[in-house]
Amino acid sequence: MKDIIISIRRAPYQSLATFSNLFFTLFLSLIILFSLTFIYGLLGYIESRPQVTVYFKADTAESAIFKMRDDLIASGKVSSAKYISKTDAFKIYKDLNKDNPLLLEMVSADILPPSLEIYAVQPSYLPQIAEFLKNKPGVDEVNFQRAIIERLINLTNIIRKSTLVFFAFLTFNAIITLLTIGHFKIALKKDEIELLRYLGASQWYIKKPFIGEAVFFALASTGLIYLIFLGIIFYLQPFISSYMNGVSGLGIDFRIFQLTVWPLNLAYLAGLYIITVLFGIVISVVATLFATQKYIK
Repeated sequence: MKDIIISIRRAPYQSLATFSNLFFTLFLSLIILFSLTFIYGLLGYIESRPQVTVYFKADTAESAIFKMRDDLIASGKVSSAKYISKTDAFKIYKDLNKDNPLLLEMVSADILPPSLEIYAVQPSYLPQIAEFLKNKPGVDEVNFQRAIIERLINLTNIIRKSTLVFFAFLTFNAIITLLTIGHFKIALKKDEIELLRYLGASQWYIKKPFIGEAVFFALASTGLIYLIFLGIIFYLQPFISSYMNGVSGLGIDFRIFQLTVWPLNLAYLAGLYIITVLFGIVISVVATLFATQKYIK
């Protein structure tokens, strides 16, 4: 730690430039990461809303409908399938038309068809589910809005691909900037490095102080960034809560585990911090290794 402080004092302007670049890069990365996880969670939530509604003929037995429901769930492509009986359909109809008594007099439970409201694991499965249901006996009509689903799938794919490209650009830009600043700092110690090489010092021995300084800057900037980030989040939490009213929870499925994004929780916030720290250390150390390599050949 003492050597790091001495090194910072020897090149205060370059150290300040390194810290500032790392600070703004990581702060932007943290904000983007938080926004992206929220967007991904929201996309997952939206993707689960589209549905296929299948209406059955009036004489279709409930046992046949239940078997079809169980087969759909067993396929692994359906997250849930809700059965709406004639009685349930009539209750829904009455709630929708409670202000129009004339319409209520014209309809009874007997003429309303039973149905299944089917939610797919992924929107891409919906066309397959719709085609599967059309060929089943007892099915009267399959309601599936193909155009809307296809637009939703295209939109989510564009957002996901564009975020990967943006993160790649951000990482590249940060490394190039840190590499340029690192060259200036290490150039000041060119004579010292050459002397150490003549004395037989290993490459790791020479690089170790620079790597230690890079890690220190990453940890210091991330700590300050995260304190500011938590302050902003807790300040905006009432607004976010009101905006997310009606959404019970958002999550991202990583197959190995499910990350809960909303409501905010300790595991999620800790994960953001760890990812930001690791990202800062990686780009800082990589830039330092490239910068020192020129003088340690």
